[in-house]
Amino acid sequence: MRVVVAGSSGLIGSALLDALRRRGDHVRRLVRRTVGPDAAPDAAPDAAHDAPDADHDASDEKEWHPSSASLDPAALEAADAVVNLAGAGLGDRRWSAERRRQILASRVDSTSVLARAMTAMAHPPRVLVNASAVGFYGNRGDEELTEDSAAGTGFLAEVCRAWEDATAPAAEAGIRVVRLRSGVVLSRRGGALSRQLPLFRAGLGGRLGDGRQWLSWISISDEIGAILHALDHDSLGGAVNATAPMPLTNRGFTVSLGRALHRPTVLAVPRFALRAALGAELADEMVLSGQRVFPARLSASGYEFEHPDIDAALAAVLAGA
Repeated sequence: MRVVVAGSSGLIGSALLDALRRRGDHVRRLVRRTVGPDAAPDAAPDAAHDAPDADHDASDEKEWHPSSASLDPAALEAADAVVNLAGAGLGDRRWSAERRRQILASRVDSTSVLARAMTAMAHPPRVLVNASAVGFYGNRGDEELTEDSAAGTGFLAEVCRAWEDATAPAAEAGIRVVRLRSGVVLSRRGGALSRQLPLFRAGLGGRLGDGRQWLSWISISDEIGAILHALDHDSLGGAVNATAPMPLTNRGFTVSLGRALHRPTVLAVPRFALRAALGAELADEMVLSGQRVFPARLSASGYEFEHPDIDAALAAVLAGA
């Protein structure tokens, strides 16, 4: 399969590239820097996730600039599939008005450029797998959520709705579109877990707030497995929850991580401290609220989770998986 990947240098993107290559697929990266004979060899990339890939042939990199709707006309040529993982980080800084604009625009612009480019082709790629997130559902307490559940409220829910809506031109043109609503991806190489590990290893880990907020999670192995499954199964389309089938509360996750590391977890980080450290909006939406999400469509399509429960997932992640 010939796969074009946008956002390929992040945690998920880099793991996806490795997986695609291992199974013999041909990969083409979209990068936001000058490529080809006119590129300066020592030029810094426009963004960290567009850094050169030492394991990838530079001839299979194509330039794009989503903010200006610019895409190399050859970028999607002869491709079978497109995977779009592009988007500014959610939890790496406070949500100022400008940062909120960047978070929204980076997702909507990239998706819109790809969807419209695909519809303009005489022979477009057969499938677009586009990232989204369980933030689509907003803060829903103990409610059990599947792909048929309504959208929630809040900034993240608004971002996810606009992000998914930007795929509409491709879907309307008859291209199979999978909107992958991912939970928290567990990996020791990046993401939320990697930031928690030093504290937990030092015996300073604990629940966040009251710990009753639900955490819908997925191991990095299953996140990649879900993307490959979406690429390969023509019957899968629309919204697909990429979450393990056993969500748990922050309190439950804290206990499990402490057990995996053989460390106590008796401490707690109060709500006011989180809001002071992260900013009220980021803390309230990303840390102190949650969603109890189940992967109904992914499971119904035949996907078998490598790590369905948190103890197995943490054991694999901490062992290096």
